[in-house]
Amino acid sequence: MDPRIAVVPGSFDPPTLGHLDVIRRAAGLFDQLHVLVVHNPGKEAMLPIAERQRLLEQSIAEAGVEGDVVVAAWSVGLLVDYATDVGAKVLVKGIRSQVDVAYETPMAIVNRDLAHVETVFLLPDPSHALVSSSLVRQVAGLGGDVSPYVPPAVARFLDTGARGI
Repeated sequence: MDPRIAVVPGSFDPPTLGHLDVIRRAAGLFDQLHVLVVHNPGKEAMLPIAERQRLLEQSIAEAGVEGDVVVAAWSVGLLVDYATDVGAKVLVKGIRSQVDVAYETPMAIVNRDLAHVETVFLLPDPSHALVSSSLVRQVAGLGGDVSPYVPPAVARFLDTGARGI
């Protein structure tokens, strides 16, 4: 039987506890999980892709996420190209609200049409349902405490003065 491989894509700018929750639960559902930091041309990033990748690796390790989890980056080409390259037949997306469903549904349909890659939506733990990377960036940029919303590795990084990146 072929291994069940999935990809959790996101900008992860910065990684949040909601992201970590989705990663932990998805890792338990698949034989191998690729957490993919992607470039979103529609957003100006606070953190470089390599830093987001490093923070995800550290956060996943510190949280004791079990399973075969690979953290990678992808900035050129279609997401489904990466999925196909690694043998993934599923994309996992965390959704917090109807707004996320409306945004993600057309992409899920196109990804299925382009490469026969299905999309699975995971609902967040209610304690993370209202937290987004955008909100964390705004709070951090104004000097607020983001530790309730991000993994400890991210909070430490932001507290060392990295907020001005």
